[in-house]
Amino acid sequence: MAKFDTISFLSDYGHVDEFVGVVHSVIRQIAPEVRVIDVTHEVAPFDVRGGALTLARSAQYLAPGVVLAVVDPGVGSSRRAIIVEVGDGESYLVGPDNGLLAPAVAMVGGATRAVSIENEDYLFGAPGPTFAGRDVFAPVAAHLCNGVEPTEFGPEVDPFSLMPATMPLTREEDGAIVAEVLWTDSFGNLQLNVDPEQIEAFGQHVELRFDGRTRTGVRHRTYSEIPTGVVGLVVDSYGLLSIAIDRSSASEELSLGTGDEVVLATDAGNAAKQRVITPVTLKEKP
Repeated sequence: MAKFDTISFLSDYGHVDEFVGVVHSVIRQIAPEVRVIDVTHEVAPFDVRGGALTLARSAQYLAPGVVLAVVDPGVGSSRRAIIVEVGDGESYLVGPDNGLLAPAVAMVGGATRAVSIENEDYLFGAPGPTFAGRDVFAPVAAHLCNGVEPTEFGPEVDPFSLMPATMPLTREEDGAIVAEVLWTDSFGNLQLNVDPEQIEAFGQHVELRFDGRTRTGVRHRTYSEIPTGVVGLVVDSYGLLSIAIDRSSASEELSLGTGDEVVLATDAGNAAKQRVITPVTLKEKP
């Protein structure tokens, strides 16, 4: 009986070539009882940070088992192939030691053990070193599901020696928050690296500055509450602030994308309007 029955698989392979299908087939041959869940294979090619963020967003919702993650521009180089244990063996993450796994590991409480994959007895022989997903990571993930102990694959390494991820942090400048678009989803919503509490003092209307332009973002609870023609600010399903336009792509409308800088500040114009008191005089009806 398998120790785990689920492998959650993420990569930048796409679906044009045979890579994803081949990895599935390798796993099937070694661990036929295991189900492979495709988290996504549409991470931008070589985008380790994008893959790391995608994995971190997903981590707490993935079934216990093995996470197989491959975004590996350094394939075939001296970068390590690793197994990271979390939850004292409740799950394992398998992939390259290039920062891809780090945010997800942190999200689920940190590593309890790490192993460098070095035992070639468990790997597929290959004519070249450039398809580690097929030849290294898939076989290891499958064998872990079958109950092979992590230390059978190689020596333990200090979890603190693993490559950390580089995640952008906001900074404050002159009372404004300098943020970055972390993710552009398939609907064109723009997730920022901003906790909603960071903009509480700005009120409902927030000035957005980007690429030499200025727009007003209005805070709303859901996408459907955003009026036509208004740029909305919504707390997304991951608890971060997102720029959105109802039933349209904020990315296309604003010409913004992942990695772009956005400055958030008090909207002085709307704040001034809210402070203006217009006197009203009631007269008798003639």
